Amino acid sequence: MNRFFRLAPVLRARKAQEDAAKGAVIQSRAEIREAEALLKRRKLSLMGAEAPTEGTARAMVAAIAARQSIAAGVFGAQRMVTEAEEVERERMAVLSDAAKRRRAVELMAERHAATVKAHDLSTDQSNLDELAISAKARNAAGSRGEA
Repeated sequence: MNRFFRLAPVLRARKAQEDAAKGAVIQSRAEIREAEALLKRRKLSLMGAEAPTEGTARAMVAAIAARQSIAAGVFGAQRMVTEAEEVERERMAVLSDAAKRRRAVELMAERHAATVKAHDLSTDQSNLDELAISAKARNAAGSRGEA
């Protein structure tokens, strides 16, 4: 019985792939938080940039253009949040797949370990049986010789 699990290097590789996928998910969550913070700042900036109610026409046009620019920034920040969330979903799918592949190899390793243990127990039992039979045979031979 081969005691060495031949797929141990594959299991280590699968664990490394899963760890890398976990790192990517953590990174994408940080990117989402950054994008959400940017969105919040831009929304606050937009609320603070109210259109003027009086002033020269040139000043009013400039204020409206600035407000539209800020609104475009809000839209862009919202798009960044949406894209970051999509990237996170994709990375979560990769992580899930990596975990499934790792678990499949782990199950094979567990089955192998159980097979090795069963083989060892069977071998031990066979050895004990052989010792018991040998001792019984010696005892029987010894009692015949005395009679």
